Parts: sequence; structure tokens; C-alpha cells
Amino acid sequence: MKQTILSLLIVSCPLLSQAEDGHALWLRYKPCNKANIIAPEGGPTLQLAVDELQRYWLGPALKLILNPNLKDDDGFIYDGDSICAHSEIGLLYGAYEALRIQAQEADPGLGGYTAPKFPRRILDHWDNLDGTIERGYAGRSIFFSAHLKGQAWANRIKEYARTNASIGLNGSVLNNVNAAPKVLTAEYIDTVCMIANVLRPYGIKVYLSVNFGSPKALGYTKTADPLDKSVIKWWREKANEIYKRIPDFGGFLVKANSEGQPGPFDYGRTHADGANMLADALAPHGGIVMWRSFVYGAKHKGEDRVKQAVSEFKDLNGLFRSNVILQSKNGPLDFQPREPYAPIFDNMNKTPQAVEFQITQEYTGQSKHLVYLAPMWKEFFYFVSPDSLKAIAGVSNVGDDTNWCGHPFSQANWYAFGRLAWNPSLSSDFIAQEWIGQTFGNEVDSYTLADMMTTSREACVDYMMPLGLHHIFAFDHHYGPEPNGFKAEYPLEWCPVYYHKANKDGIGFDRSSTGTNAVSQYREPYRSLYNDLKTCPDEYLLWFHHVPWDYKLRNGDTLWDELCALYYRGIEQVISYQKLWNKVRPQIDRERWEHVNTLLNVQLENAKQWRNETLKYFQQFSKKPIKYDFTGISYMPVQAELTNTLQP
Repeated sequence: MKQTILSLLIVSCPLLSQAEDGHALWLRYKPCNKANIIAPEGGPTLQLAVDELQRYWLGPALKLILNPNLKDDDGFIYDGDSICAHSEIGLLYGAYEALRIQAQEADPGLGGYTAPKFPRRILDHWDNLDGTIERGYAGRSIFFSAHLKGQAWANRIKEYARTNASIGLNGSVLNNVNAAPKVLTAEYIDTVCMIANVLRPYGIKVYLSVNFGSPKALGYTKTADPLDKSVIKWWREKANEIYKRIPDFGGFLVKANSEGQPGPFDYGRTHADGANMLADALAPHGGIVMWRSFVYGAKHKGEDRVKQAVSEFKDLNGLFRSNVILQSKNGPLDFQPREPYAPIFDNMNKTPQAVEFQITQEYTGQSKHLVYLAPMWKEFFYFVSPDSLKAIAGVSNVGDDTNWCGHPFSQANWYAFGRLAWNPSLSSDFIAQEWIGQTFGNEVDSYTLADMMTTSREACVDYMMPLGLHHIFAFDHHYGPEPNGFKAEYPLEWCPVYYHKANKDGIGFDRSSTGTNAVSQYREPYRSLYNDLKTCPDEYLLWFHHVPWDYKLRNGDTLWDELCALYYRGIEQVISYQKLWNKVRPQIDRERWEHVNTLLNVQLENAKQWRNETLKYFQQFSKKPIKYDFTGISYMPVQAELTNTLQP
């Protein structure tokens, strides 16, 4: 249901006359420099809040108040006349809230207290020290690229900090989880220190991904065994070195014993042994370890890949230090267009946990497809309560492209991640309309664009892998289909044929109690729901079951006919987006309209490729005709979102 208050979404300035490149993101305020802001004396963060409001506030006098009685550092009260917060960062967040509401011409309401759901709201950058970005589709690293130097480099990082603060994000992991050991050398600690100095006034802590084998790789120890005294000493000294330069350093993110990365298993130790050793080194300084559960093939080789996280971690529940957070992807596989929620969230109730979302669209069309990801993340929160999590992380889509994200609409995923990190109860539609109004202005038909955005994830599922199909992407780059994918030199679990298991009898991966029994890792009622072919939801059908081609679905269609229909529906949806985008052409600046229009053409061609190659491949097993005609649909109706109130 649309939010009435957002029907009047506008920004506070018209589009600039010069070429519109999208660099301003959603921060398009018109400078007035006449605001009357009444504020106490304070530090640099308070000054930022004052500066933002003095430059852009269009209303009457606005008072900033520090109230030590408010309980949360990040929370604030905004009532139209004042912003009241416990801390300076709360006032800065309140300033951006005031400007956001002003841009929407909305009523601030009764001034209720607002605070973020998650204390740690972090962007994970997969930036390499050579300036490249793993799974990055928007240019080179803003942190490590030689393309930006000196003041231009510092200015870009300041813009990045301001953008993140505007949506309440408070942490940045600067480098790739496939970490180079040399990030811990003095040269790079210098760089990290400079970045931290820019981010600090905006309330953003820096974190580093670290290679577990760093002390050995750098030549300081003969081993990386987490119980070895020389290793323990090295990490403690390294932590001391970092905190001497960066007193508010956030901590370490670790990918260990996964995809060839070193870890405690190399020495017969557990994940808890490794994480706790690092946690002990950071604890005196207040730092944390975010230990990723994305592990497969190390200890449970040959086991169904989606089971391996629980297999490796369940017995360690309750054995981690209090400053260790177990960070898990939203699904049990790897950021697919649709997965069931990861069952590790059901199995680690004595361990602090964080969810990791992927903003950068590795598997959802990268920077070429319009796919708004908020509905996917809302879907996760239906199954996993935000109250059970201590942090939220998003794999960033930021690069040094002028518009930051490659695709103009990919900016919405960065925005949506921040808004949901603050308040996961916000609807996808509400966030979409917020973003549209601030990004394109008051002349645009926000309802049309919001419908495009909120249906786009489902369209992506349809034209890529409907009914629970998964991981049938082309090798390595993960763009486009390769349903026949098999390479003997690759692990089988990297090959698409491993996942769809199409043959003359049917299609799908049997994870029921008679298959790999992955369903056993889920809590009830989902364990039983997914286990029974008759009750398994259609959207997860081929994830949990190998199903005959002529199996009758709830709508009366056979599996094969429904599969064909969904592939065609996905294409029709993209065609409808082209029509709708053409409809709003007079309301959008020429540069961004043409950019999106070109990318919609690319998206359509790729969607057709998915349909043609995938159905042709599966048809050789089904031996059935493709029975589907183009219907000319406009767009799918916006679906009511799942809510936690419906959880059993």
C-alpha cells in the first residue's frame, strides 16, 4: 500500500542545468545559506550537523539539543522545531532526517524518538590493494585506486562519508574479504589512518578484512596456528599498532578456510579457536571480530554445499568470545536471486550474529539490470527477526565511476540498505518512493517508478531461475546462463549441472529427508513445510525437491508449462519497464533517461538469452513443447510484503 505522505515527494532544488551524471545521488538539496540554527558548542560532528542545516535548511529557526538522558548514542527526536539527541552523531543523523523530510515536504509528526535497530550498520567493500574491486561493476576502488590522488582522493572519500551518514551507516570494511596480508603493513595502515580521519566526523568506523595467515605470510612467524604463542603475540602487537594510529578502529572481518583462504583448520583448530585469538587481541581496545560463516569444502568436502555452514559451526555455539560476531549471508548458498533463508540463523542462538546482504548485484544483473533488492532483504526479515541480530553488513556497490554505482537505479540499493539497516520495518515501496523523490524530483511519476522497482526482483527471478532453480550462471563472471556448465577441473559444487540436476525424470535438487536432508537444519514449521513436496512453496520447489516434468502445481499447470510461462513473464516484465520508462521520459533529465534506456535494452537482451538458452537446454530432457504466447502484460501488481508478525 502506498504511503500517502509520499505522494508529494520532491527535492529542494531543480535539476542542475549542466549534464546530469548522477554523482549527487539522493543528496540534491538547494543551498540557501540563510538558516537560523541554534546549537551548543561541540566537536567536529556537531559542526557538520550545523553546517548541513545552515546551508540547506529552509524552515524557521531549528534548535539542536544534546540530552544525556536519551539512551542511545545514535538515536534522536525531531519535531520540526528541534533535534534532540544523546550525542553529536545523533544530532547529525537528525539533521539528515530533517533534510529528508523537508525534501519530501512531509510533516515531521509528533517528534517521536527514533534509533537504529542494529548498532553496527556496515558496508563491506571488496576492494583490492591494486585498485580493482572483486565483483565490482562501477569502476575502481575509491580507497586504493591511483586514479584518484591528493585532494581529489580526500574529497571523494568525504563525499562517500557524507552519503553514508545521510542514511545512518556507521562502519566501512575497506578491503576485500580475500584479503592481502600486506594490508597490515605500515604503508597501508598509513592509508587506513588517513581514511579513518576523513570518516570519523561522520560517525563511521573503519574495519579491515584480514588474512588469517598474515603473520606467517609476512615472514614474522613460522606458523599461523592460533594457539601458538608467537602468533598470539604478533596479533596483539599488530592490534596495538593499529589502535595507536586509529583509536576508534572497528576491528577485523575474516574469511577463513573457504575458497582457498587460510584458517585455523590448517592447524587442526576450530573456527572458535581462530576467532577467539583475534578477539582477545582486539578486546582491550573495544574491537570486534566479524567471522564469516561462508565456508564450504574445507572440512565437509562432498556434503551438500548449503549444509556446510551449519555443519561447521553448530557444535561451536556458545564457544565464541563476546566480541565475536558470526556473519552469514542471507541465504545458505551465495547471493542468488532467490534463496530460502540461511538455517545457520536457527542454529547459533548463543552466538552474536550478523546478516550479510549483497548490494552489488553479482547474481542479479550486476550494473546492467534494474533490480531493486529491498524486497529480497524484506523477505529475509520475515524469516529471521531483526531482534536476533547484532549487526547488518552489505557488500558495497561503490566504485569511482562518476555516478558511484554504474546503473542509476543501483544507487537505490545502497540507499535501501541504509534505510533498512536503520529501520527494517520500512516497506520496500516506502523506501523506493523516498529515493525516487530525492533522486529525480517532484515532476516524476513516483508511483510508476516505484512499481517498476518493487516488481523488478521478482521479474529477475522469473527470467533467470524461477521455481527455486539456482546457480546456473555462467562460470566465473556470473552474468548470463550456462545450464550445461560442467568443467572437470572445477569442484563439482561450482558447476551449474550440480544444482539443477535436470534429467529425463525431472529437475531440481532433492534436499528433503530422502535426499541430502538439508531441511533438517531448519526450525519448525519450515522443516516440515519444505520437506513435503505437497506443501513446499512454489518459489522454493526446485531448491528442495527433484520434481517430475509433468508434476501438477497448485495452479493446475504442469511444472514444465509453469517454468516456461515464468521465463516468458520475466521478459514481458522488462518490456513493460521499457514502456513505463518511455512514459516518464518528459519528467527525467536527458542524460539519465538515455543511460537507463540503454541499460533496459541490455537487460531485455540478457533476459531473452536466459529464456532461450535455459529452456532449450531443459527441453532436451522434458521432451515437451513450449506452450506460451506473449500476453502483453503491463507490469505485475505490487505484492504485499511479508512481515514478522506472521512468523509462527
